[in-house]
Amino acid sequence: MKRFFIILGSLIMALLISYTLFVYQMDRHSDPQTVPEEKKIVHLAATGDILMHNMVIDSGRLSTGYHYDHLFLPIKHILKDADYASVCLEAALAGPESGYTGYPAFNAPDETAAALKNSGFGLIATASNHSLDRGYKGALRTIKILNEAGLDTVGTYAGWPQQKNGALIKDIDGVKIGYLAYTYSTNGLPVPEGHEYLVNYLDQETVLADIKRTRPQVDVLILILHWGVEYSPYPTEQQQKMAAIFFAHGADAILGSHPHVLQPYEIMMINGKKHFVIYSMGNSVGNQRGLERNSGVIVELFFEKDFSSAQTVLSDFRLTPTYCHTYQAQGKRCFRMIPIEETIIAIEKGEEPYLQRQDLPLLKNILKVSTQHLNSLEKTNTQS
Repeated sequence: MKRFFIILGSLIMALLISYTLFVYQMDRHSDPQTVPEEKKIVHLAATGDILMHNMVIDSGRLSTGYHYDHLFLPIKHILKDADYASVCLEAALAGPESGYTGYPAFNAPDETAAALKNSGFGLIATASNHSLDRGYKGALRTIKILNEAGLDTVGTYAGWPQQKNGALIKDIDGVKIGYLAYTYSTNGLPVPEGHEYLVNYLDQETVLADIKRTRPQVDVLILILHWGVEYSPYPTEQQQKMAAIFFAHGADAILGSHPHVLQPYEIMMINGKKHFVIYSMGNSVGNQRGLERNSGVIVELFFEKDFSSAQTVLSDFRLTPTYCHTYQAQGKRCFRMIPIEETIIAIEKGEEPYLQRQDLPLLKNILKVSTQHLNSLEKTNTQS
């Protein structure tokens, strides 16, 4: 009899434990904090061309090598705040054998890649008119060095399989963001025969075919286009028409580069959906002359996905005008990309290490001119 009660007690205890676990699991799954989100906003950032001129290369020279984190330190917090940030690198990372040089045939130290990663960039667009500045081997090595630094690349490819996949697709908390990148030219330098996969060239029919292939795989599709007229403040009519065609066939946003000056953005309403294009983001860093060629912008795009309907829309955007500031530090000329409005505030608070109150009128003028120009094409186009 005693053994019977011991067995009965054990069974009752087991039942109580099972019931407690069942109630715990039910409570845990009913906790509203664990219910999957019905909507998700993805925050993307992008900025303009990086031009590794001779002076920019020299600014990172140390006795032990090179270091370039200073180039983007003032905007690092903006890039890090985004879920994913992209930039166009107009320089090969082909190694020291052929020398480090700026314009017209760029080749920068490998440490450039580490600085981009450390600063918060995740994607490097490598399709530009300088993609072949160090030839086929240089282009391949550029991809390799960037990838080894933990950076994604798009626009140039190491083989046919990679090129056929085409898009760089990033899954951010269940929202799939696709990027495709193209360049109008490689400055007359040809891709070697048999290696046509190397560079994406900006051909309308090619882009449309890539959009058609990629669109079903993603929630958002972004085109990074190296295009337009160098130093022109406005896009061509052909570019505007091309943008509308790409949007009508499934692209969501276009990020433009190459002109080395700011060009306006435009919101196009096509098939009942908002689309964003900025024709040129200007320069991030470089050693070019003039206020216009040292002006740029950080573009932030916010896309909201409704998981219940599987629809994703552009919910907001933000533009932060920037300036490539040249300054003296440790006996040499240095460069940094500064967010203008934040820098003005820092000067007024006495927290800016290099710029002083006498620089405020210049910065305020650049901010005013950049803001007005970026908004100069603001309008809504409607197509059925």
